Formats: sequence, C-alpha cells, structure tokens
Amino acid sequence: MSNRTLSLTDDLYEYMLSVSPPEDELLVRLREETARDDMSVMQISPEQGHLMSLLVSLCNARHALEIGTYTGYSSLCIARALPAGGKLITCDASAEWTATARRYWREAGLEERIELRLGDALDTLKGLLAAPENRGRFDFAFIDANKTAVREYYEDCLELLRPGGLIAVDNVLWGGKTAREEFQDEDTRALREFNRFVKNDERAQICLVPISDGLTLARKIR
Repeated sequence: MSNRTLSLTDDLYEYMLSVSPPEDELLVRLREETARDDMSVMQISPEQGHLMSLLVSLCNARHALEIGTYTGYSSLCIARALPAGGKLITCDASAEWTATARRYWREAGLEERIELRLGDALDTLKGLLAAPENRGRFDFAFIDANKTAVREYYEDCLELLRPGGLIAVDNVLWGGKTAREEFQDEDTRALREFNRFVKNDERAQICLVPISDGLTLARKIR
C-alpha cells in the first residue's frame, strides 16, 4: 500500500501497459513512424492517449480544441471519442509534421471530423474568439504546444469552453525541471509560473495528474 503516487520502474511500467487496453495497430504504426523523428519525445504516451479518450467521452464532448498537433496521435485519441457529427479543431505551425497526421486521420476514417488550422495557434484562438458564437461552444481542449505561451493558450481556451468543459494542459512537470529552481530556461519558467497561477484559479476546478510528463486538468466552473 502507498499513500503517494508510485514511482514507475521499467518493470512496473511494462506491467501497467500489459493490463491496460492495448494500442490498436494504427496507433502503433503512427508511434513507430514518429519515433524516427528527432522530436519524437513530443508524442504523448499510450496511457495518456487512453486517458484523454476517456475524458472526452466523460465530457460528452462534441466540439474539441487541440493546441499542438505534431504527427496526430493525440488528435486521433480525441477525435475517436467524439460522437458522429463531432468536430476537433487542431492547431499547428508545421506543414511537415501535420502531413503525417493527415495520412493517419484519413486511414482512420476521421478526416472529416478533424479540422487542421495551420499557423500561429494564438492567432487561430483569437480568430475563434472574434466570433461570439464560439464563446462557450467547446467542451474539451488539449494544450500541448509552445510552453512560453501556455498561459495565453489557457486563457483563450477557458473563454471558448462552456461551463463544465475541460482543459488538459500537458508537460506541467517538464521532466522534473519545474520542481527545481536551478532550471531557469524560458520554457521551464513559463510552466512553473503557469502551475503556480492555475492552482488558485477560482474559475476552474484543478487537478494535476502525474501521468507521463504531468497533465493538469482544469474543469471550468464559471
């Protein structure tokens, strides 16, 4: 028994995966292809993908946002959990990475459910906010992009979410660097400041889940 989260040894991690729902063949192929990219560390883990699909389902989400597409693994996990007629808007600045994502979305039969918006994500969010009908329209948002802009992404997503909607913010533990003051690079400082801010945000119910690189869940309450 333990009264704190266990540290995952390699053996325990492999056991956890063995008793979790397996990745299907499509996601396995996407993970293997992405592993050949120099930035493959950005891809979410299988267990985080399972959690996000479950969260989208629990939210009864029909309209979802994603900030940071990369090669499309998390997009697939989100879009698959949406009902028929549901829509995911995903934002990324890379045509190269998202070309891989498009191939897998097409193969999964989800291309019509996912709308990719290439360009600066903050510009995309401001464009959505400029249309009054979008405020309070979205049910779920996943933030996994430029860490120095995480607070801005969060604020914009909060405005776009309905009350009861959920934001998931990735990498909040940042390989353990957020807990160590000797790390003062821009990304670490931005995430550390976000963590300090969001824990007291009275507009949302907050839970930091120590899965993968740390995932903050923020349920909008007002």
